[in-house]
Parts: sequence; C-alpha cells; structure tokens
Amino acid sequence: MNSFLKGPLAAGLILFSIGISGFGSPAAAAETAYPLTLENCGRQVTFERRPTHTVSIGQSSTEILYLLGLADKVVGTALWVGPVLKGYEEINAKVERLADNDPSFESVLAKKPDMVAVQFQWQVGPEGVVARPEQFEELGIPVYTSPADCTGKENSAASDGVRRQPFTMDLVYREIRELAQIYDVQDKGAAVIAALKSREEAARAKVASVEGNLSAVFWFSSAADADPYVAGSNGAPGYIMAALGIENIIKTEDEWPTVGWETIAKAEPSMIVAGSMERRRYPLDSLEAKLEFLQGDPVASLMPAVDKGHVFGMDAQAMNPTIRTIDGIEALADAIVEAGLASKGGLGSNGGLADSSGLAK
Repeated sequence: MNSFLKGPLAAGLILFSIGISGFGSPAAAAETAYPLTLENCGRQVTFERRPTHTVSIGQSSTEILYLLGLADKVVGTALWVGPVLKGYEEINAKVERLADNDPSFESVLAKKPDMVAVQFQWQVGPEGVVARPEQFEELGIPVYTSPADCTGKENSAASDGVRRQPFTMDLVYREIRELAQIYDVQDKGAAVIAALKSREEAARAKVASVEGNLSAVFWFSSAADADPYVAGSNGAPGYIMAALGIENIIKTEDEWPTVGWETIAKAEPSMIVAGSMERRRYPLDSLEAKLEFLQGDPVASLMPAVDKGHVFGMDAQAMNPTIRTIDGIEALADAIVEAGLASKGGLGSNGGLADSSGLAK
C-alpha cells in the first residue's frame, strides 16, 4: 500500500477559516425579532432572546458556532472526532470540554445553558443517550438539532439511522442560516455559506472526467472482531461520490451499515476511503490501524484497491453531514487526480485552493 491522504487537508481548512471575509458583502439581513420560533426536527423550538450560554454536543455544531464568531457564547462542548478547525485552536482551548464523547445530562446542566446545540439525535433525541429534548425544554432550555440528522432520516437507539432521502449540503446551509438567525448574526451566516458554496464548485471542477467507471467504499471504523462500518448510499459520503462521478458499492439506505469484507471484496471497489480520526472508541478508529488491517487481512489484502495503493485517508468529520463534507470533496478530488484515476479540470488538481501535498506516496 503506497498511497493515502494524511488526515484533513490543512491548507483548505485555513483558507476557509480565515478567508470568509474575502467574499462579497451580501445585502444586510433583517435583524432577528424575538421571541423566535423555528421548526426543528419535528418540534417547534422557541428562543426568547439571543443565547449567551450555549452547550454544543457535536464537533460540527461547535465549529459552525465558531465560524459564526460565537465562541464567546459557548460555555461547554462535547463529542469530538478530531482536532478543531485549523485557526481555532486557541479559541477552542478556552472553552470547557465536558467530554470527548457523550457528556452526562448533569454535566450539561451544570453549565447553566440557555441553549443546547446538537449534531446528532443519538445524543439528544427521542431515545438520546444524553437526554431527550423535552428534558431540557422542561427546564426552559431550548434544543436546536442539526437538520442534516433528521430531515429525510429515521433515527433509532439501535443504529446510526436510515436516510430515506439523499443528503445534500443544503441541509448544512440551513443549519448555518438558522443558527445565524438564532444569534442574530445573519450577515456572518451568509458569508460562511457563500464561502462553502464557492469551495464546493471549485472542488467539483478539479475533476474533469474520471477514467472508466470508478467505484468506492467509505470505511468509517470497525468494532472489535466485527464487520466494518461503511457508508450507505444516501449520507455525506454518497454526496461526495456523486459530486465526483464515483459509484458507491453499498446500496442500503442505512447511514452506517456493517458489511463483511467478503461482500466488499466481491464488489471490487476501485478505491477504499478510510476514516482518519483522533477518537478512540473502537479498535480500528485510527487510520494507522485501518491500513495495518488492510495489509494483513487474508481477504481485504487481496483486493485490487489495496494492491494498487488506491486507499485514501479522509478526515472522518468529512464523512458526516457537516461543513467538512466540502473538505471531503476537495480531498478525494485531489487524491484521484494524483493517483491517475481522473483527468484534471480547468482549475488544475489544486483548484486554486488546497495544497495536494497531503498525498503521501
């Protein structure tokens, strides 16, 4: 195995985190009139005033708040997969981390929040492992959940959910727009969305055409002695693949089904995209452990994608429906061009944005 990406593409993240002001100034949006009521994941959520003490449960929710310039309104965070966005390390270090994974209900309440921002219903939802939304709302604490985790998706305590409708970045843009409205920073939200849309357009343009019919499997992680968690057809990886003209060999609507390596091998994917993360919940969370497995497993090691070195590491947050999904499009576009699997678009392999030096050979 001689080719993989090293974690998130730092250059692209830096450009995004510090380059928002470079986009034109949109027309000033109307100020938020409180109380503000929004429909959110099947609930009516009312905000009596601009929140000043927010607890965010989910890295993406936290990073959106930071991008909106609201770090001083965040009093606690939880559920981290990897490092914070490049350029926000010092800001993030000043905010208390309640837990790397799931916080307790009591630890959230101890911060006396006037809002809880949630990335996944797995943590705060009808069967949430932290709490149900009603438990917070009974105490006068509104809960805002990422629309990407509930719109067109069915969640249950027994799985990562089933996505009936394909994910699109419009759901992330909706989250940014609504959070900007909740905090009355609409102009900032519009600038963040404009930056993301511009980057996605450039990333798509990097790949003029793929060579033949490319296919892929996205591998998030694996529990001990268990089949791998791979991406179903309708999640963020499906969106990334569709953007670049790549077929997903996994056809189920389950968000992250477990599929045996024998089944994956029979499908002969052109490439394997392996999640890179700092989280250590499962034995094969790390990219290094995944690569070692692929080299040593009697089935996986014989796959053409492994033999040819077409195994690419990707920031695991890009595999979730988040702002980093754009990073995933950029990273995979660079990887398949560098591997000779696609021809370069009009912008070149870098698209004028991220440095492709993250590709190690």
